Amino acid sequence: MTTQISASMVKELREKTGAGMMDAKNALIEAEGDMERAAEVLRQKGVLTAEKKSGRATAEGQVIAKLADDRKKGVLLEVNCETDFVARGDAFQGLANTLADQMLQSSASDLEAALKEPSKTAAGRTVEEMIKDQVAVIKENLSLRRFTRYELSGPGLVSSYIHTGGKIGVLLELSAGDDAAVAKPAFQELAKDIGMHIASTAPEYLTRDQIPADVIEEEKRIEMGKEDLQSKPVEIREKIVSGRIDKLLAQRVLLEQPFVKDPGKTVADLIKEKSAEMGTTIALTRFVRFLLGEGVEKRQDNFAEEVMAQMKA
Repeated sequence: MTTQISASMVKELREKTGAGMMDAKNALIEAEGDMERAAEVLRQKGVLTAEKKSGRATAEGQVIAKLADDRKKGVLLEVNCETDFVARGDAFQGLANTLADQMLQSSASDLEAALKEPSKTAAGRTVEEMIKDQVAVIKENLSLRRFTRYELSGPGLVSSYIHTGGKIGVLLELSAGDDAAVAKPAFQELAKDIGMHIASTAPEYLTRDQIPADVIEEEKRIEMGKEDLQSKPVEIREKIVSGRIDKLLAQRVLLEQPFVKDPGKTVADLIKEKSAEMGTTIALTRFVRFLLGEGVEKRQDNFAEEVMAQMKA
């Protein structure tokens, strides 16, 4: 006699295990309605859903860039998983590349809208649903954490630089007086060098006028309170602090930073020099830098246990 599996039984098992509705129902059928046996069936089959995994920290993964063939559009995104072991696997790498293609073609201006778009590779599924489907395959929590897309309408190009196997990524936009200059190897090399510089020095702003007033005031407050200045008259302290603030801000502004490959010149000097050499006006208009897992608390796993868990999965 076949055991009747009620909706309430399926609901109870889903709440206990986080399994999907059909997985829970099939497990109950196989276990002839025994809740504990059904849970064991799910464990044996490795069914652990995205809902159960969604609370796990995803600080590993990859920063990846994708550029259009004409270099007028590009996207930089961070795709996360739980462990570096999985991040290096073919399944995760395939997902990262799929998402990069999706985000390059996307019209979404923010992450929420991007996740709701129809997936270009999984028929009938949104991007968010497609990622959740891969959780069941990869056996770890996965997420598209962030992305930035640039599209240039005039002469110039969008360039990217990926460092240390996808741990750091940079997307930047260079404009030029004409597209003939953009095609020159020197222009391509300049874009690559600036991307490498940004990856290395982590500037926060393109120009000084982008720095919020409250950031400057906070730096001033900290400097004014330092012990080595307390014995000096207020007007002397103000003068010293002004000089210190100037140096601190220059370190955070890309165009004012010493160029990593030639510290005798700033990035602005480099661009001016290359503009003169190529006979065109080159401008760095915007940039973004992603550091993998930035601001996310990382899991502390035993590597041997991690490997065993993957083998069992």
